[in-house]
Amino acid sequence: MEVIRFIFWEAVKVLGLVFLGLVSTKAVASLALRKAWVKPALYALILAVAGLGAWYAGNDVAAEVYMWSCSSNLGHGDLVKAYSNAMQAVSLRPNNVSYWRALMQTKVRMEQLQSALDDEPAVLALSNGNLDEVDEYQYSLCLFFLGQYDKVVATTLRLIRQNPSYAAPYVLQGLAYTAEKKYPEAQQSFLAVLQIFPNNQAAVEGLARAFYLGGDRQRALAVLDETVKFPFPPPLRQRFEALKGLYDQ
Repeated sequence: MEVIRFIFWEAVKVLGLVFLGLVSTKAVASLALRKAWVKPALYALILAVAGLGAWYAGNDVAAEVYMWSCSSNLGHGDLVKAYSNAMQAVSLRPNNVSYWRALMQTKVRMEQLQSALDDEPAVLALSNGNLDEVDEYQYSLCLFFLGQYDKVVATTLRLIRQNPSYAAPYVLQGLAYTAEKKYPEAQQSFLAVLQIFPNNQAAVEGLARAFYLGGDRQRALAVLDETVKFPFPPPLRQRFEALKGLYDQ
Protein backbone atom coordinates (compact mmCIF):
# COMPACT_ATOMS: atom_id res chain seq x y z
CA MET A 1 0.00 0.00 0.00
CA GLU A 2 2.83 2.43 0.83
CA VAL A 3 4.45 1.68 -2.54
CA ILE A 4 1.20 2.36 -4.39
CA ARG A 5 0.66 5.60 -2.48
CA PHE A 6 4.20 6.76 -3.24
CA ILE A 7 3.88 5.97 -6.96
CA PHE A 8 0.52 7.74 -7.12
CA TRP A 9 1.76 10.96 -5.54
CA GLU A 10 4.95 11.01 -7.58
CA ALA A 11 2.88 10.56 -10.73
CA VAL A 12 0.64 13.44 -9.63
CA LYS A 13 3.73 15.64 -9.12
CA VAL A 14 5.14 14.80 -12.56
CA LEU A 15 1.80 15.30 -14.34
CA GLY A 16 1.27 18.57 -12.50
CA LEU A 17 4.74 19.71 -13.53
CA VAL A 18 4.08 18.82 -17.18
CA PHE A 19 0.70 20.55 -17.12
CA LEU A 20 2.09 23.75 -15.63
CA GLY A 21 4.95 23.70 -18.12
CA LEU A 22 2.57 23.41 -21.07
CA VAL A 23 0.20 26.08 -19.76
CA SER A 24 3.07 28.45 -19.05
CA THR A 25 4.61 27.89 -22.48
CA LYS A 26 1.30 28.50 -24.20
CA ALA A 27 0.72 31.65 -22.15
CA VAL A 28 4.14 33.01 -23.06
CA ALA A 29 3.60 32.21 -26.74
CA SER A 30 0.38 34.25 -26.76
CA LEU A 31 2.06 37.33 -25.32
CA ALA A 32 2.61 40.31 -27.62
CA LEU A 33 5.87 41.83 -26.44
CA ARG A 34 7.85 44.71 -27.93
CA LYS A 35 11.24 43.47 -26.80
CA ALA A 36 12.34 40.32 -28.61
CA TRP A 37 14.55 39.02 -25.80
CA VAL A 38 11.69 38.76 -23.25
CA LYS A 39 10.06 35.63 -24.67
CA PRO A 40 13.30 33.61 -24.84
CA ALA A 41 14.01 34.69 -21.27
CA LEU A 42 10.58 33.50 -20.12
CA TYR A 43 11.00 30.22 -21.98
CA ALA A 44 14.37 29.76 -20.27
CA LEU A 45 12.76 30.47 -16.89
CA ILE A 46 10.03 27.89 -17.55
CA LEU A 47 12.67 25.37 -18.60
CA ALA A 48 14.70 26.05 -15.45
CA VAL A 49 11.67 25.64 -13.19
CA ALA A 50 10.64 22.44 -14.99
CA GLY A 51 14.19 21.12 -14.72
CA LEU A 52 14.32 21.91 -11.01
CA GLY A 53 10.99 20.19 -10.44
CA ALA A 54 12.13 17.14 -12.41
CA TRP A 55 15.37 17.02 -10.42
CA TYR A 56 13.45 17.19 -7.14
CA ALA A 57 10.99 14.49 -8.20
CA GLY A 58 13.87 12.35 -9.45
CA ASN A 59 15.58 12.59 -6.07
CA ASP A 60 12.32 11.59 -4.37
CA VAL A 61 12.12 8.48 -6.52
CA ALA A 62 15.81 7.67 -6.07
CA ALA A 63 15.59 8.02 -2.28
CA GLU A 64 12.56 5.75 -2.14
CA VAL A 65 14.27 3.16 -4.34
CA TYR A 66 17.27 3.22 -1.99
CA MET A 67 14.84 2.74 0.91
CA TRP A 68 13.20 -0.27 -0.75
CA SER A 69 16.62 -1.72 -1.54
CA CYS A 70 17.69 -1.27 2.09
CA SER A 71 14.62 -3.16 3.31
CA SER A 72 15.32 -5.95 0.84
CA ASN A 73 18.99 -6.10 1.88
CA LEU A 74 18.03 -6.33 5.55
CA GLY A 75 15.64 -9.16 4.75
CA HIS A 76 18.45 -11.06 3.04
CA GLY A 77 21.01 -10.24 5.76
CA ASP A 78 23.20 -8.15 3.46
CA LEU A 79 24.00 -5.47 6.03
CA VAL A 80 26.77 -3.73 4.09
CA LYS A 81 24.49 -3.01 1.12
CA ALA A 82 21.63 -2.13 3.47
CA TYR A 83 23.82 0.45 5.19
CA SER A 84 24.98 1.92 1.89
CA ASN A 85 21.42 2.22 0.56
CA ALA A 86 20.11 3.73 3.80
CA MET A 87 22.90 6.31 3.77
CA GLN A 88 22.07 7.20 0.16
CA ALA A 89 18.39 7.66 1.03
CA VAL A 90 19.23 9.90 4.00
CA SER A 91 21.69 11.97 1.98
CA LEU A 92 19.09 12.59 -0.74
CA ARG A 93 16.21 13.31 1.61
CA PRO A 94 17.56 14.17 5.10
CA ASN A 95 14.17 15.53 6.18
CA ASN A 96 12.41 12.17 5.81
CA VAL A 97 12.29 10.46 9.21
CA SER A 98 11.51 7.03 7.72
CA TYR A 99 14.91 7.00 6.01
CA TRP A 100 16.63 7.79 9.31
CA ARG A 101 14.73 4.90 10.89
CA ALA A 102 15.96 2.55 8.19
CA LEU A 103 19.50 3.76 8.85
CA MET A 104 19.03 3.21 12.59
CA GLN A 105 17.81 -0.35 12.07
CA THR A 106 20.79 -1.06 9.85
CA LYS A 107 23.26 0.36 12.36
CA VAL A 108 21.70 -1.68 15.18
CA ARG A 109 21.95 -4.84 13.08
CA MET A 110 25.61 -3.99 12.37
CA GLU A 111 26.18 -3.29 16.09
CA GLN A 112 27.12 0.33 15.37
CA LEU A 113 25.27 1.23 18.54
CA GLN A 114 26.92 4.52 19.45
CA SER A 115 26.56 5.70 15.86
CA ALA A 116 22.85 4.91 16.01
CA LEU A 117 22.55 6.91 19.24
CA ASP A 118 24.39 9.82 17.62
CA ASP A 119 21.56 10.03 15.08
CA GLU A 120 18.88 10.33 17.78
CA PRO A 121 18.79 14.18 17.76
CA ALA A 122 18.05 14.17 14.02
CA VAL A 123 15.20 11.67 14.43
CA LEU A 124 13.88 13.60 17.45
CA ALA A 125 13.84 16.85 15.50
CA LEU A 126 12.04 15.24 12.56
CA SER A 127 9.51 13.73 14.99
CA ASN A 128 8.52 17.18 16.32
CA GLY A 129 10.36 16.60 19.58
CA ASN A 130 8.55 13.36 20.46
CA LEU A 131 9.97 9.98 19.50
CA ASP A 132 7.42 7.27 18.92
CA GLU A 133 7.60 4.29 21.26
CA VAL A 134 9.30 1.99 18.75
CA ASP A 135 12.08 4.49 18.05
CA GLU A 136 12.58 5.16 21.75
CA TYR A 137 12.71 1.43 22.46
CA GLN A 138 15.32 0.92 19.73
CA TYR A 139 17.53 3.61 21.23
CA SER A 140 17.05 2.05 24.68
CA LEU A 141 18.22 -1.24 23.22
CA CYS A 142 21.40 0.49 22.06
CA LEU A 143 21.91 1.90 25.54
CA PHE A 144 21.45 -1.56 27.05
CA PHE A 145 24.13 -3.16 24.90
CA LEU A 146 26.42 -0.26 25.70
CA GLY A 147 25.94 -0.96 29.42
CA GLN A 148 24.08 2.26 30.26
CA TYR A 149 21.49 0.48 32.39
CA ASP A 150 20.27 3.48 34.41
CA LYS A 151 19.25 5.27 31.21
CA VAL A 152 17.54 2.09 30.00
CA VAL A 153 15.47 1.86 33.17
CA ALA A 154 14.48 5.53 32.98
CA THR A 155 13.36 5.19 29.37
CA THR A 156 11.48 1.93 29.86
CA LEU A 157 9.63 3.32 32.87
CA ARG A 158 8.44 6.19 30.70
CA LEU A 159 7.44 3.86 27.86
CA ILE A 160 5.49 1.65 30.25
CA ARG A 161 3.63 4.66 31.65
CA GLN A 162 2.73 5.76 28.15
CA ASN A 163 1.61 2.32 26.96
CA PRO A 164 1.19 -0.35 29.67
CA SER A 165 0.35 -3.01 27.05
CA TYR A 166 3.68 -2.64 25.20
CA ALA A 167 5.57 -5.77 26.27
CA ALA A 168 9.08 -5.05 25.00
CA PRO A 169 9.98 -2.29 27.53
CA TYR A 170 9.07 -4.55 30.47
CA VAL A 171 11.45 -7.23 29.23
CA LEU A 172 14.25 -4.76 28.51
CA GLN A 173 13.77 -3.19 31.92
CA GLY A 174 14.01 -6.61 33.56
CA LEU A 175 17.20 -7.37 31.65
CA ALA A 176 18.68 -4.02 32.74
CA TYR A 177 17.83 -4.72 36.39
CA THR A 178 19.32 -8.20 36.07
CA ALA A 179 22.53 -6.74 34.66
CA GLU A 180 22.65 -4.39 37.65
CA LYS A 181 22.06 -7.39 39.96
CA LYS A 182 18.81 -5.87 41.17
CA TYR A 183 17.05 -9.21 41.06
CA PRO A 184 13.82 -8.35 42.97
CA GLU A 185 13.20 -5.40 40.62
CA ALA A 186 13.95 -7.60 37.62
CA GLN A 187 11.50 -10.21 38.85
CA GLN A 188 8.78 -7.59 39.18
CA SER A 189 9.38 -6.37 35.65
CA PHE A 190 9.14 -9.85 34.16
CA LEU A 191 6.10 -10.73 36.27
CA ALA A 192 4.36 -7.56 35.10
CA VAL A 193 4.64 -8.52 31.44
CA LEU A 194 3.70 -12.16 32.09
CA GLN A 195 0.46 -11.02 33.68
CA ILE A 196 -0.43 -9.46 30.33
CA PHE A 197 1.34 -11.89 27.98
CA PRO A 198 1.83 -15.21 29.81
CA ASN A 199 3.43 -16.85 26.76
CA ASN A 200 6.17 -14.25 26.30
CA GLN A 201 9.31 -16.35 25.90
CA ALA A 202 11.78 -13.59 26.80
CA ALA A 203 9.87 -12.76 29.99
CA VAL A 204 9.68 -16.42 31.03
CA GLU A 205 13.40 -16.96 30.55
CA GLY A 206 14.24 -13.61 32.14
CA LEU A 207 12.14 -14.34 35.22
CA ALA A 208 13.62 -17.81 35.68
CA ARG A 209 17.13 -16.38 35.31
CA ALA A 210 16.44 -13.56 37.77
CA PHE A 211 15.23 -16.06 40.37
CA TYR A 212 18.22 -18.32 39.74
CA LEU A 213 20.79 -15.53 39.95
CA GLY A 214 19.02 -14.23 43.06
CA GLY A 215 19.63 -17.56 44.76
CA ASP A 216 16.12 -19.02 44.48
CA ARG A 217 16.65 -22.07 42.28
CA GLN A 218 13.33 -23.68 43.15
CA ARG A 219 11.32 -20.69 42.00
CA ALA A 220 13.39 -20.55 38.82
CA LEU A 221 12.43 -24.16 38.10
CA ALA A 222 8.81 -23.45 39.02
CA VAL A 223 8.63 -20.69 36.43
CA LEU A 224 9.78 -23.08 33.73
CA ASP A 225 7.40 -25.78 34.98
CA GLU A 226 4.49 -23.33 34.62
CA THR A 227 5.09 -23.11 30.88
CA VAL A 228 3.23 -26.42 30.36
CA LYS A 229 0.00 -24.48 30.91
CA PHE A 230 0.55 -22.31 27.85
CA PRO A 231 0.75 -23.06 24.10
CA PHE A 232 4.47 -22.77 23.48
CA PRO A 233 5.76 -24.45 20.29
CA PRO A 234 7.89 -27.63 20.63
CA PRO A 235 11.27 -25.93 20.02
CA LEU A 236 10.63 -23.54 22.92
CA ARG A 237 9.52 -26.40 25.17
CA GLN A 238 12.81 -28.12 24.42
CA ARG A 239 14.65 -24.92 25.27
CA PHE A 240 12.79 -24.63 28.58
CA GLU A 241 13.69 -28.23 29.41
CA ALA A 242 17.32 -27.48 28.66
CA LEU A 243 17.20 -24.47 31.00
CA LYS A 244 15.62 -26.61 33.71
CA GLY A 245 18.52 -29.04 33.40
CA LEU A 246 20.97 -26.14 33.71
CA TYR A 247 19.28 -24.57 36.75
CA ASP A 248 18.77 -27.93 38.47
CA GLN A 249 22.50 -28.74 38.61
